[in-house]
Parts: sequence; structure tokens; C-alpha cells
Amino acid sequence: MDFLKKHYEKILLGVVLLGLMGVVGYMLVVVSNEQQKLLDMTQAVTHPNVKAISNLDLTMSEQSIKRAATPVMLDFGPPGHRVFNPGAWQKGPDGRPVPRENIGPRALVVTNITPLYFRLSLDKVEQVESGFKYVIVMENQAAPTPSQRNKKSNYCKLMDGNDAFQLIEVRGKPDDPTELVVKLKDSGENAVIKKDKPFERIDGYMADLHHPLQSQPWLGRRVGSSLSFNGEDYTIVGINQNEVVLSAKANGKKWTIKSNSAPS
Repeated sequence: MDFLKKHYEKILLGVVLLGLMGVVGYMLVVVSNEQQKLLDMTQAVTHPNVKAISNLDLTMSEQSIKRAATPVMLDFGPPGHRVFNPGAWQKGPDGRPVPRENIGPRALVVTNITPLYFRLSLDKVEQVESGFKYVIVMENQAAPTPSQRNKKSNYCKLMDGNDAFQLIEVRGKPDDPTELVVKLKDSGENAVIKKDKPFERIDGYMADLHHPLQSQPWLGRRVGSSLSFNGEDYTIVGINQNEVVLSAKANGKKWTIKSNSAPS
């Protein structure tokens, strides 16, 4: 007991030191465990264990990408859009206001376009003292005057002709040829006239037109024909198989009107 009384302070201090050493040892274990937990959490975030996705439907995303790659075409022009293109109105023949496009050349409608042919056909063969004459019928529907458009019979021997053609070859029997070959003087080409099939070439077109302000249509109009509507005069300066070209006599401005039957 005397030993304890004399050395209890040292003993108490030793016990406290041992306790502190135990606490320090425990803290080392705790810190090590916490560090491992933090390391595991970091690894889970930076290197996650990702499972592969199977049967993923990307249809909607692919369609959205395709739509985004296609440029959007905005049409702000007439007649469908009037925000930036207000419609102009004009006084009609009866005094009432009507849209301008229903008055001018834009309202003109080409209802039909007909080709005009240059035709050569063999009519008959006539025997004469010097041989045979071939009756070739010529029809020039595109001629400028009506009298020139009528069918005309031409009596030709070999190497004969007129201002339009020259007979240069007879194929088959002279009294019953299968083909005649003529040289066209305007183009220099050779044309073949068969016994049962005439030679045809399109030399122009004529058109039928209608305007909503006119009670009667214009039929069979050719290049050079004049049209008048809404107090303005126009001249047809061109016709092809798909369109008619007008020229305003007042200022020379040209207008192209597509045929209703023309391919788009």
C-alpha cells in the first residue's frame, strides 16, 4: 500500500499514457479505413462499371438528325404569301377593283399549242415522152400568209424542183417508186418521201389563248399575232411546244406564259 501511495501518480500517468497510445492506434485504423472508403468511392465515380445497352431504339434520334440536315425552304412570294408581297388591285373594265394578276398578262391562259408542219407527199407518177414526172404535194402550215399555206402540187422530174426542194433520187421502180429523196433548200438536208408516208417537219407552232377579261378566246394565234386586253397591246414573239412569249408594244417588256398541258 505504501508503494501505491508513494507512486500512484506515476501509475495514473502510465495508465493515461497507455490509454492515449490505444486511442492513437485506433485513430490510425479508422483513418486508414476512411481513406480506403474514399478511394473506393473515387474509383466508382471515375471508373464506373457500365453495363452495355442492348436493343436501343434510335429511330427518333436518327429522324431528328435527318430533318435537321434538310434545309427549310420558306416561300414568302405570291400567291401563297402576302406578308411581304401585298396584292395590288386595279380598276377593271366594269369599274370594280380586281387583283392586278387577274388583269395583266399573268392571267393569260394558254389552252392549247398545235405544231405547224412542213409536209411533202407523193401524189402520183405520170409518164411523159422523156420519162416520168412525180407529183409531189407540198404543204407549209407555218408560212406567213394563208395563201402560202395551201397544198400545192409540184410536177418534178429527176433533178427538178422549186424554191423549196429538189428531187435528187428515185428509189425503186421509176413508174412505182418506194421512196423519193429530195434536198431541202432552206436547211440543205435530204428528206425521204415514202410511198405510204409523207415527209414531215415541225416548222412552228400556233396557240389558243384565253383571258378572263375577254368573252371570246384567241384561237390559232401565231408568231406576230397581236393581242389586246385591259387597254394594252401585246405581240406574240415566240411559241414553242410548252409556252408562248408576249412582248408589250408600249415598253417591249416580255412575258412568258406556260401552256396548261406543258410538263412541269
